[in-house]
Amino acid sequence: MTLLHSAKTNFTAGEVTRRLLGRADLRSYENGALTLRNVAIHPTGGLSRRDGLRLVDEAAGDGRLIAFEFNTEQTYLLALTDRRLAIHRGDAKLAELPAPWTAAQLRRLAWTQSADTLLLCHPDVPPKRLTRRAGGAFQLDDWPFLRSGAVIRQPYARFAPPELTLKPSAATGAITLEASADLFEPGHAGTALRIAGKQVTITGLNGPRVAAARVDEALAGTAATADWQEAAFGPVRGWPATACFHQDRLVIGGSRDLPNRLWLSRAGDLWNFDLGTGEDDEAIEFALLSDQVNAVCAVFSGRHLQVFTSGGEWRVAGEPLTPATLRAERQTRIGSAADRHIPPVDVDGATLFVGRGGRELREFLYTDAEQAYQATDLALLARHLVRDPLDIAFDARRRQVLLVRADGGLACLTLYRAEQVAAWSLTETAGRFRSVAVVGETVHALVERGGRFLIERFDEAVATDSAVTGTAAAATATWSGLGHLDGRTVAVVADGLVRPAATVSEGRIVLDAPAAAVEAGLPFAHVVEPLPPGLLATGAAAQGQAVRLVEAVFRVEETPALRVDLGRGPRDVPLRRLVPGGVLDRAPQPVSGDVRLKALGWRRDPDRPLWRIAQDLPLPFTLLSVTHLLKVND
Repeated sequence: MTLLHSAKTNFTAGEVTRRLLGRADLRSYENGALTLRNVAIHPTGGLSRRDGLRLVDEAAGDGRLIAFEFNTEQTYLLALTDRRLAIHRGDAKLAELPAPWTAAQLRRLAWTQSADTLLLCHPDVPPKRLTRRAGGAFQLDDWPFLRSGAVIRQPYARFAPPELTLKPSAATGAITLEASADLFEPGHAGTALRIAGKQVTITGLNGPRVAAARVDEALAGTAATADWQEAAFGPVRGWPATACFHQDRLVIGGSRDLPNRLWLSRAGDLWNFDLGTGEDDEAIEFALLSDQVNAVCAVFSGRHLQVFTSGGEWRVAGEPLTPATLRAERQTRIGSAADRHIPPVDVDGATLFVGRGGRELREFLYTDAEQAYQATDLALLARHLVRDPLDIAFDARRRQVLLVRADGGLACLTLYRAEQVAAWSLTETAGRFRSVAVVGETVHALVERGGRFLIERFDEAVATDSAVTGTAAAATATWSGLGHLDGRTVAVVADGLVRPAATVSEGRIVLDAPAAAVEAGLPFAHVVEPLPPGLLATGAAAQGQAVRLVEAVFRVEETPALRVDLGRGPRDVPLRRLVPGGVLDRAPQPVSGDVRLKALGWRRDPDRPLWRIAQDLPLPFTLLSVTHLLKVND
C-alpha cells in the first residue's frame, strides 16, 4: 500500500471537459478542475466566490445591452428591447427613445462607435445613428450620407443584368425612365439612380418597366444606356449589415443583397462614398471573391482591417489603405454565424470571435513568424461550456471574457495571455442571462427571471443576485423594494448577519428581528470540484486501483464559512459555529490559513473527485490551494 502526497496549487486551466480524464499527464489536467461554478479565477492560481448581481432597472422585455462610452467620465448603458431604446447612466435611466428594431431583429443588430456617435445597422432596417447632443440629450436618426445639393454621396451598385438598359425621356427636370425589362418595385420610390455617372431620383412608378423620376444632375442625353446603377441600400435591396471605423474611414461590411461587398468612405470624410477617380484619399469599394459567396458577419479595426465572414477570416492590408495599395487576403477558414451578430472583442492585440458552429472561441492573432493570422481555439479543452453563444463582452478589470449562452448560462474565460492563463468557469443564476455589456469597469447583464427581464450589474458589495440593499435610521423588521422578486424566497443579510430566508409578498419581506441595514436577493451556490487524482502522473499506480483520501488541507483566505464533501456527504467545517439551518449565530469572522480535515473510505470510481465544495451562504469564499494525503491499494 502506497502513501502519497499531492497538491492542488492552482486552477489556472479552469474547468475542463470530462474527456480529459484519461490525460493525467497534461499540464491542463494538473491545473484544471472538473467543475467550477460561480467562481472567479485568480491569475495567481486561487479562486473566489463571484460577485453578486445588484438590481439596476426592469427592462421592457427581452433585448440587448450595448455600452456607449463617450469618455472615461461619461459612460452609458443602452438597453434595446422591442422598438424601444433606454439609456442608463449608473443606476439611473436618463431617457427612452422609440427605435425601429423588433425583438426578433436585435440578435442581428451590429454597432460601432466613434466619439459621441454610435452607428447601428441591421440588414433589414434602415441604419441609425445615436448621437449625444450638447446638454446631454440623445437623438436617434438616419445615417447622414454626404449631400452636395441634391446629390447624395452614397454607395451604388448594379443589381440588374448587364444587358438591361434605361431610357430617360429628357435630360433635366421631371422625366420618365423606361427599362428594357422588368425592374422597378414599389419600394424603389425615393431611390437614387446614377445614369452615366449622373444622379436621378425615382419619384413614382408606372409599372415594373416605367418610373417617374427627378433629375438631380443634368444627363448627357436621352439614349437608352446600360451604364447605370442604383443605390446600394434601400427598401428593395436591403441595408448595411455591419460597420466599423478604420484609418479614418467608415467601413461598411456587407448588406442584405450584397453580402460579400465592402465599402470604405473617403479618408477623413466619413459619410462620403463617392469613388471619384481612384485618388489615394477617395472612397473604395470591392467584393471578397473566393470559391463561395461568404456573407460579411463583422468588420473589425485591428492591426489590419479584419473581416469575419460566414466562411472564413480575411485581412485587408495596405499602409495606408488606398484604392491602389489595398489587398484582401483570406487567412483562416473558420467562419462566423450569419444568423446573429456576436461582435469580435480585442484582448491584448488579439481579436476574439465565436466560430460558425457555436462551439469555439477563436483568438485571431497575427504572427510575425508566419506573416499571417492564426485562429487558435481557446475553448478546445472546455467545449462543453461554449454552446450556442448569443452575446460576448470583455471585462478588462477582471480579465474575463463573458459569453452568454442560449440556455441562459454565462461562460467566463479568465484570460492572461502573456502569463498563459486561460481558465473557463460557468456563472449561473436563478434565471437566464440574455445579454451582457461592460460599461467602464462595470459588467451589466440582462437577466430573465420568471418572465421578467431585469438589468443587473455585478457588484462586489453584494453576495446575492437581483439584490436590493437598504439602510434605515432605526432598526425595522419590514423592508420593501422587492417587487421584482414577488413570491420568491430570498436570502437575507441584515446588520452583517446571515438571517433565515424570507418570502417576498407584495414587494416586502419581514425579518425575524429588526435590522438597520439589509441586503436581500436570490441565493446562488459556488461549486468547486477537482479532477480525480492523476496517479499516473505521480508514477504511483495504474488506472483502476483503489484510492483513499486520508487527509485534505484547504488553504483559505478571508473565508468565514466552508461546506465540503469528502466522500460521505457535505458537512460544515467549524470555522465559525453554525446554528441549525446553516445560519450564522453571530457576525462571521473571516479565517485565513489551513483547514485540515480527515477522511475515510476507499473509492474505485475513476471519474470521482476527492472532494466537493458547494455552498450557497451569501458569504465570501477564497480557496488558494489544497494538499492531499492519499493511500493507493497497489
